[in-house]
Amino acid sequence: MTREVGLVSCVKTKRDEPTIPKDLYTSDYFEKMRSYAEQYHDDWWILSAKHGLIDPDGEPIEPYDETLSDARVAKKREWAEQVAEQLDEQGLLSEDVTVVFHAGKDYYVELLSLIEDSRVTIEIPTEGLGIGEKQAWYKERL
Repeated sequence: MTREVGLVSCVKTKRDEPTIPKDLYTSDYFEKMRSYAEQYHDDWWILSAKHGLIDPDGEPIEPYDETLSDARVAKKREWAEQVAEQLDEQGLLSEDVTVVFHAGKDYYVELLSLIEDSRVTIEIPTEGLGIGEKQAWYKERL
């Protein structure tokens, strides 16, 4: 049986104090992606620009101001290599897993080339949509 795992990207707006990862990010957009992942996937993880792949229920983390949006390609590649390794360590790159990205291109472009040779199935339901269209996509499904 295939297991669906959602990968939800971090967002800029965060709480001011250390918080468990799923509660650290405070934007409406993150809340929509999180709600979708919790409702439709068997499991979900957060793609953090600073920490890589993080467990939503993991140890509290400090707020940070880091993004991949303006990062150089070399930084994005380094981050993607770390995340690919973390995905593999968690057993998420096997043929019985479908990885569903809920993230902007900056959080998956470099990563795709590293994981597409594994037997994992990859889906990006909002690929090609603008931010407003993405928010509407989630709103329609929640």
